[in-house]
Amino acid sequence: MENFADLISANKEYAAKFKSQGLTGQALKGLAIVTCMDSRIDPLHIVGMEAGDAKILRNAGARVTDDVLRTLVLATHLLGVNRVLVMPHTDCRMASADEAEMHAAIMEKSGVDTRGIEIRTVKDQKIALLKDIQRIESYPLLNKGIKVMGAIFDVTTGEITPIN
Repeated sequence: MENFADLISANKEYAAKFKSQGLTGQALKGLAIVTCMDSRIDPLHIVGMEAGDAKILRNAGARVTDDVLRTLVLATHLLGVNRVLVMPHTDCRMASADEAEMHAAIMEKSGVDTRGIEIRTVKDQKIALLKDIQRIESYPLLNKGIKVMGAIFDVTTGEITPIN
């Protein structure tokens, strides 16, 4: 527990001011945001929303994986989501190397052979984003009529640039 004492302490302060107890699991603004795990990204505030307004799905590179699609099925049928923003960002480590280079970097840094997993790096973020948008739009299990937009978040300016 000593390795997490700072988190427990911070949570006590957070809980003392907690105001989201009245929210439900519904996405009040009908939005799901697929974005990167990068901590420079504050997805709700980037688009002017607050807790309860949207569902946030995060992974390395903001990629539309099978798990993202699974989660969107639940969100579109049960949690009020009717639109999806796929939002990768500038200066992303996932766009800085190809698969082989990423596996080699992990091996060099930690000695772990990760070649058995797909990292899902991207050479061209715009092309990858368009493919990910198309993957959502063509997925047959999602609620019909879902709207999808792609945008790249700029970590230096805070602006999003729509892509589709």
